[in-house]
Amino acid sequence: MSTDAGIRGTVAEGFEPVRDAFVKNFEVLGDRGAAVAVYRDGRRIVDLWGGTKDIDGTAPWERGTAQIVRSATKGVAAAVLLLLHQRGELDLDAPVGQWWPEYKARGKERTAVWHVLAHRAGVPALDRPLTPAQAVDPVLGARAVAAQAPEWEPGTDHGYHAQTYSWLTAELVRRVTGRTVGEWIAREIAGPAGADFWLGLPDAEAARVGRVGRGETPDAGPGGLRTRPKKAVSDAYADPGSLTRRAFAAITPLPDENDPGYRAAALPASNGIATADGLARIYASLIGEVEGGVRLFTPETVALARGERSAGPDRVLVVGTRFGLGYMLHGSASPLLSPGSFGHPGRGGALGFADPESGIAFGYVTNGFRKSVTADPRAQALVGAVRASLGSQGPQGSR
Repeated sequence: MSTDAGIRGTVAEGFEPVRDAFVKNFEVLGDRGAAVAVYRDGRRIVDLWGGTKDIDGTAPWERGTAQIVRSATKGVAAAVLLLLHQRGELDLDAPVGQWWPEYKARGKERTAVWHVLAHRAGVPALDRPLTPAQAVDPVLGARAVAAQAPEWEPGTDHGYHAQTYSWLTAELVRRVTGRTVGEWIAREIAGPAGADFWLGLPDAEAARVGRVGRGETPDAGPGGLRTRPKKAVSDAYADPGSLTRRAFAAITPLPDENDPGYRAAALPASNGIATADGLARIYASLIGEVEGGVRLFTPETVALARGERSAGPDRVLVVGTRFGLGYMLHGSASPLLSPGSFGHPGRGGALGFADPESGIAFGYVTNGFRKSVTADPRAQALVGAVRASLGSQGPQGSR
């Protein structure tokens, strides 16, 4: 299948609205290069790609082109901790300091593992930000968050740990397993699921990855909160002293996301690299057996992932957010497919999630990042098209 917009791939019968929305993303919403994949009950039903591999280039996006997915990485990193819990190797209610004694400093001794996953640990910012070179050093990153005083008593409130989530989760995985989080994902998640996802890009895969950059933001499109944020949100991002700015500036200056050294590093909050199909396959494997792969989460672990642990005004994002254990949940700040969905967006573009009730798993990646934080209009248009496709199938469509 091919269109005048250069879109290629396949769509199962009944899900043609997803193709239409994907074409419109290029024609109206300004996508430069992107891909979307959708699975249902472990079977791929949408596999579309188009545009250019690089945001500033002319080479076509090919099947198998991968991109950095920013904070969509967080959902895959969360799966590591939940799988360790599922295997009896990590108690989510136990204090972080049980495995990481240095973390107990400065009032953090009661921080539980689940507080980290639910963004309740109280350390979303660093008093002394790390440079990009320091940030990719796991020893320095872990040392910085261990020495940081919390902004609030851990467990009593929530605020998005935009960057510090990297060092918190990576060090926990290393202390519990003796392996890096990137190694663990490769061997225990991406490999068994048959998914193209890397945290720490291997040299052999580098040629598949496109250059990313800032994309233009058209006026049109859904997701008004993100395209025209409320004044309180705009003010928070504009104020250098706000917790919002400090949280996102925990790495200063911002890293060059096209730098090979940055891509080869492992920052579980921000620099995972994936194809749309790889992101969707991982989520499909969390909720069921995926074709050519395995099921990773038990039903009990799925319940943990999407059980609400944080809700209400977010001290970092300012808007109201909802989190399970490591996953954003459906809500006004981060709309997913249905109230039962769980997943994670990447700032300004990517999105991955699963919806157990419908059996849907979704992945969208792009090379053009926007100002949106939690609900990019392009991804939202595709999610809406999936919802419409399910609705048109009647009672069986929503099962």
